[in-house]
Amino acid sequence: MSETVSPDQLVSEAKKSYDMGDFLESAHAFEVAAQAYLSSGDELMAYEMKNNSCVAFLQAGEAESALQVVEGTIELFAKAGDLRRQGMALGNLGAALEALNRTEEAVDAYMQSADLLRHAGETELRVHVMRSLSALQLRTGRQIEALGTMQAGLEGVDKPTPKQRLLKRLLNIPFKLMNRS
Repeated sequence: MSETVSPDQLVSEAKKSYDMGDFLESAHAFEVAAQAYLSSGDELMAYEMKNNSCVAFLQAGEAESALQVVEGTIELFAKAGDLRRQGMALGNLGAALEALNRTEEAVDAYMQSADLLRHAGETELRVHVMRSLSALQLRTGRQIEALGTMQAGLEGVDKPTPKQRLLKRLLNIPFKLMNRS
């Protein structure tokens, strides 16, 4: 007699693999969990697991697999009206596109993600996406845009951490200097 493993148990196994740094194993385990959720009729959780798989694939350096697994999730979350998950999926899409050096598409995905997360009231997640977008802009020689993006990302943070408060003060310096000219 074989024992049936629940989707939640599969997720637990996937998270353990991730925490141990076995990202490829984790990515595949999240995909198995996604199939289990689909089989049980929970499409939203299935697609959340696909997004988790995307993150694990990115950590494993498998950007193409990350892109393939995240495709389609954005539309499902949009159809369900789940702005938070849709925003997160767009952020994951941005990260996969960035890893594939598809810079302009990544910028677009990050910007859409940040906008949705702002509408969803997910300030901390938005800060994370804006930080990724800012770093991408810096790497592509768009320093002024990167400063503006990081500053915009910190706006609306109700209780900034000490690090975020310092960053806000530091980001104001270049803008003050530019306004003096």
